[in-house]
Amino acid sequence: MAVVVWITEGTWPACVEAARAHAPQGSEIALLHVTGTEVPALAHGAFAGLLGRGHPKGQHPAAGWGSDPGTRLEGLAADAARQLLQAAAEMLGRPCVQWARTGRIEREVVAAAGGAELLVLARDGDRTHLGPHSLGPAGRFVVDHAPCPVLLVWPGAAPVGPPPPPPARHL
Repeated sequence: MAVVVWITEGTWPACVEAARAHAPQGSEIALLHVTGTEVPALAHGAFAGLLGRGHPKGQHPAAGWGSDPGTRLEGLAADAARQLLQAAAEMLGRPCVQWARTGRIEREVVAAAGGAELLVLARDGDRTHLGPHSLGPAGRFVVDHAPCPVLLVWPGAAPVGPPPPPPARHL
């Protein structure tokens, strides 16, 4: 059985525990972390915008500021992803592969789940209430478009709340 476990900063322990509990021994487990491109892209754009402004000769912002901060952010994100995947692999305690991808997070997760027999992910929205808002936009997209069965877990104890409303009466 091929199992993909989506590892994110706030919810990875719950996902790893779910994989340990529900993936049969001998399963091929892939731990997946996806780094978004939005923040480095903003830094690249801001830096490029500053370079286009008029500055006296020899006082160019790049001369005193070093390199593009977007590149530095990409490096920091890659390091953080490696550390997170390593921690998840240690907690899993079973053979696994580690996938670090960069791109549109929800689309990368769906693409990585192609060919998998199970995708494990945690709720990424409002974790204080039951219901549809417990899934954020990325989680909702993945649940709606995953090409395989999905195991959706609470990162921690599920909140206690009122029961769902009764079904609508049709006349």
